[in-house]
Amino acid sequence: MSYQPPYRITTKITHFLTNIAEILGEIKYIDSKLNTPKLRKINKIKTITGTLQIEGNSFSEQKVSAVLEGKRVLSTPKELAEVQGAIAVYEQFPHYDCYNIDHLLKAHQLMMGQILTRAGHFRTQSVGVYGKEGVTHIAPPANMVSGLMAELFDWLQQSAEHPLISSSIFHYEFEFIHPFIDGNGRMGRLWQTLILNNWKPLFQTIPVESVIRDYQQDYYHALQQSGNDGESTVFIEFMLQVILESIQQVTESI
Repeated sequence: MSYQPPYRITTKITHFLTNIAEILGEIKYIDSKLNTPKLRKINKIKTITGTLQIEGNSFSEQKVSAVLEGKRVLSTPKELAEVQGAIAVYEQFPHYDCYNIDHLLKAHQLMMGQILTRAGHFRTQSVGVYGKEGVTHIAPPANMVSGLMAELFDWLQQSAEHPLISSSIFHYEFEFIHPFIDGNGRMGRLWQTLILNNWKPLFQTIPVESVIRDYQQDYYHALQQSGNDGESTVFIEFMLQVILESIQQVTESI
């Protein structure tokens, strides 16, 4: 591989991997309870609501459910478009190939098509990520994005790392590159779940994005700390903790 993302395997990462493996070993005996239409719908709503609320969308699970059912809701056009875009993407979730960069672009087109004029295309201008204290990250120049994304997908395709780790690395590297003018957070979270689902299909019913929302400031801090460190280790640790809690919440609810 021409590109190798920097990260370390820590004791904390090994601990989370062990705990997740133990729970997943138990889940396979109750998988039929997780894969019911009712539970899939509930967790889809949680996922969509969570990933949009992280980006400032005010829709509750009840309002997202109403849109999903074709009901009219009071909202701004932008917020409604965000919800409709997210619903469209997650409904197509089983048809995406996590190793296919064209599928990423198609998913972004669905997610952001009502909001951006260049949805489904990599950005052509410089972008920065802003926090409470100003700019927290300057993304790579636009003319590097296509090449960096090709390298990242090539690494993902060839990586022998555990999917729990490789999906977290991909998520961090994706946010670092910031390939789109908008929608990067939503797409990074979507694609990590897609990578996990490619490994274990039950991840389609586990609302990881909802738990990230519950730890939103920790999520941003982990991204920023990994950026400061020049490696994704801290972000991997954070995401494994979130994944573990997501699985625990679902198993406790059935």
